Amino acid sequence: MSPSLAILLVTLGAMLVGAGVLHLIPRLGPAGRALSGALCRAPLLDLVITYFTAGPMIVGPIAGSMLSPETPVLGAGLGLLAALLGQVGAVMVWTVLHELAHPEARRGPRIVHTLNRKVGRVRNHAAVWWTAWAVPVFWVIRVAQYFVYPPLTWLVRLPRYRAEEWINVSRHKFRGLVGHDLIWCLYCDWMTGVWSLGGEMLRNVESFWCPIRFDSTKKCDNCRVDYPDIAGGWVDADADMAEVVRVLDEKYPGPGGTNPWFGHPVRVTVKGKSPEA
Repeated sequence: MSPSLAILLVTLGAMLVGAGVLHLIPRLGPAGRALSGALCRAPLLDLVITYFTAGPMIVGPIAGSMLSPETPVLGAGLGLLAALLGQVGAVMVWTVLHELAHPEARRGPRIVHTLNRKVGRVRNHAAVWWTAWAVPVFWVIRVAQYFVYPPLTWLVRLPRYRAEEWINVSRHKFRGLVGHDLIWCLYCDWMTGVWSLGGEMLRNVESFWCPIRFDSTKKCDNCRVDYPDIAGGWVDADADMAEVVRVLDEKYPGPGGTNPWFGHPVRVTVKGKSPEA
């Protein structure tokens, strides 16, 4: 057996076994349900996501290079390709098995069937698989949330966040969501939380270090949804540094407390106290 085929089969098997374990855990009584719930939110969810997404992309090239010592670079490339094919194959096999296990939902109203009618089956499936290129990007963003942002919470007192309130999945609880629809909705479920938490962190960074509107009015209009301080505190692009300093002095009065973006909930008070206190 060639190294590439071995990596493909091991990856395929590992993915399917992992999925089977996740299906089994909530059936193991109260302790299993509690563990299953914990696996659906950070930090344990991060381990699950890494196992199914980034893990094979890391292990595959390493295994490929080790199994092909005479051509390690080529072996690493083929190892990565084999791991990716194993992941894709596992998704396809799991999709079929999950839909067969839920015949009523399979035959009922489906997102995939509706969108196939709207844009065509080939286009729909090609497009949704094309979005899988973003998986490692979101994984890297999540890693950055672990290692890049936390030091800022004590260096310059940017606000801390409870990651589990952002990084979690729950769409598997939605009735009738099976197979193809379920796996892609869970992907979006995770991805949306990662992106939103990253955006929240960047709001603090931008308003703290660079509270200056962009010279482009169109860019300001485009970005103000994700960065509300553009319209709620940042100085005009044609202002001067004295105005920037005035805004910083106004929004960040001094030692003590945190330094959130201007519209952060921690700045809201009820009878003089933060509702989060």
